[in-house]
Amino acid sequence: MASNIPKILQYLSLQFNSLLYRTSIKNSTSFSNPFGDLKKHVHFIQLRFKSYKKNLDLSKVPTLNENDLKEQFVRGSGPGGQSTNKTSNCIVLKHKPTGIVVKCHETRSQLQNQKIAREIMTTKLDNLLNGENSVEYQKKMLMEKSSLERKRRQKKMLELKKSFKEREGLT
Repeated sequence: MASNIPKILQYLSLQFNSLLYRTSIKNSTSFSNPFGDLKKHVHFIQLRFKSYKKNLDLSKVPTLNENDLKEQFVRGSGPGGQSTNKTSNCIVLKHKPTGIVVKCHETRSQLQNQKIAREIMTTKLDNLLNGENSVEYQKKMLMEKSSLERKRRQKKMLELKKSFKEREGLT
């Protein structure tokens, strides 16, 4: 690994390895510039986050039919002043057959709010119709399983350390 990368970044790059994470370092000077202007170095480090997409059953996820949706554009509220309070970029989606209502005002863009509202509606319909087979429940179960596995490994390592200390007479 390059020696100009700080130790903490080297540690992070060794510990984690699948998601790209960008850091910038501004403290190095170049030899070509005698006045010592700060030069920006950008390093990419990979972080590992568990991806559950390959383990999920997405075949039962419902598709949204536009005829079943009632969409309204209402004025937003909350912090942001005129840019949020005077524009109609808040989306209210209602699914007519089930009566589920989703209100989305996460961004200032009406199109982005529409996409987000439809994703939320799909998730809610999936939870309602599929229950334990829903994607959200599957993710939850996979996370619990990995958490239990991690705890089991930690407990095993603790027992190994304890037996080593007893065997070597360190306690």
